[in-house]
Amino acid sequence: MPPLVSVIIPNWNGERHLLACLDSLCRQTYDHREVIVVDNASSDGSVALVERGYPQVKIVRLPVNRGFAGGANEGIRAAQGDVIALLNNDAEADPNWLAELVAALSQHPEAGMAASKMLLYDRRDVINSAGDFYGPDGVPGNRGVWQRDSGQYQQEEWVFGPCGGAAAYRRTLLDQTGLLDEAFFFSVEDVDLAWRAQLAGYRCIYVPRAVVYHKLSATGGGPTASYYCGRNFIYVLAKDVPASLLRKHWPAMVRAQLRLAWESFLHFREAAARARLRGQMTGLLHVPRLLKARREVQASKRVSDEYLETILSRG
Repeated sequence: MPPLVSVIIPNWNGERHLLACLDSLCRQTYDHREVIVVDNASSDGSVALVERGYPQVKIVRLPVNRGFAGGANEGIRAAQGDVIALLNNDAEADPNWLAELVAALSQHPEAGMAASKMLLYDRRDVINSAGDFYGPDGVPGNRGVWQRDSGQYQQEEWVFGPCGGAAAYRRTLLDQTGLLDEAFFFSVEDVDLAWRAQLAGYRCIYVPRAVVYHKLSATGGGPTASYYCGRNFIYVLAKDVPASLLRKHWPAMVRAQLRLAWESFLHFREAAARARLRGQMTGLLHVPRLLKARREVQASKRVSDEYLETILSRG
């Protein structure tokens, strides 16, 4: 029996995007699946659209907006699958998306995570993400972002982690590491989970044939994304990065934060720039309360410092 895959779609006022997303899941060649839409207290017609057009889709209704992390977690708790796939509500999956992710996890038993190849929805020859990287300067990012897709990311390979907008995780990994950290709320929660998984000994395989088309920042961007990126980059440094890497790379990490702050200061008239500065300041203020979580995460470390050096890259 092939593994059951639970596809979880956190949704907040995404009525205009859900049709393409859910239709693409109906066309999947991998049949052993369930689809769960978690609605974050939407005020539009999202729930009615799913109820009317997709009776096979399970709906989890939340009374308040708990962000991507909270929505995904409630979906995971309601899921029955051995493999958990997260998908943005503004994404359209290629018909072979799930089949390719499952095949890669089957071929690589040491992989606890699988990253999709994400292309822009309206420019399907431009890369959104070929898996996530984490730089030695403490700045995460999407491999290949904005590059024209000319086959440069067409080989399966190990990467730091998957972009949570189109990712697959083994249930056993989530049972060990815990779910997404809801303190992150929106943005970079996938980086935090990838760090926890890597520390626990799980690897991530990038699957270039698992293709998703993404409407970049359609349901989240601008000042909101800037604030949470500014804050959550610091959250990851405080919580997840082991002491050995902090000791070695702290000058680059400090320079990166100062550079981001300076760039925001130069564009202070723009709302997104001001939001990033607020996020950085909030992140610094919250470092003391992250220390308990840090102790728990670092206690789960099962890999060598030498291995952790190998997963750092600039994309």
